[in-house]
Amino acid sequence: MEHLDSYLTIAAAFFIVTVSPGPANLALATVAMQSGRLAGLSFGLGLSAGLAFWGVIAATGLGVVVQGTTTLLTLLKLCGGAYLIWLAVQSGRSAARKMQQTATAAHKGGWFWRGMLLNLSNPKAVVAWMAALSMGLGQETNAHAVAAATLICAALGFANYAGYALTFSLPGFMAGYRRSRRWIEGVAAGLFALAGFSLIRSALTR
Repeated sequence: MEHLDSYLTIAAAFFIVTVSPGPANLALATVAMQSGRLAGLSFGLGLSAGLAFWGVIAATGLGVVVQGTTTLLTLLKLCGGAYLIWLAVQSGRSAARKMQQTATAAHKGGWFWRGMLLNLSNPKAVVAWMAALSMGLGQETNAHAVAAATLICAALGFANYAGYALTFSLPGFMAGYRRSRRWIEGVAAGLFALAGFSLIRSALTR
């Protein structure tokens, strides 16, 4: 129980960051509404794997190296921005397609790998991890406490993504998506493009 207060502080900080709207949650909601529960859960599991990877990086101290290495951080931002722009193009193309064509395209599969790639290409994830861990753990904290905090945050990330997948794959959300598909995909395309170009601009102006 020694680190209970620290764990609660870290969990609260990480939960706020994880549940807030962002490219990962937006993409997951769209996948779940478009392709259903199984696709949404698979995509969410991939997002969780990518998020956990950055958690390990932050917990082992390599996050500081990533943050301090300008070339590596710039490369990650460029890759992340390019992937978000690719998502924007895909959403834009989906908005332009007829419903039958969209249904066919939605069953390509590979949702786990797409989700993992989305979070692996997001350098902001390691910043979120480092901020959350630093709020509750000090320099004197032992490795077991760091590992426990990382596992708690990883579990919260998985719970968040599972919640998004289960919620947005409900019949009401899927029916609403079918009715307003072009508007939803169009807005998603704009948000992905905005996030992608912002990340690229951040990389080039660092």
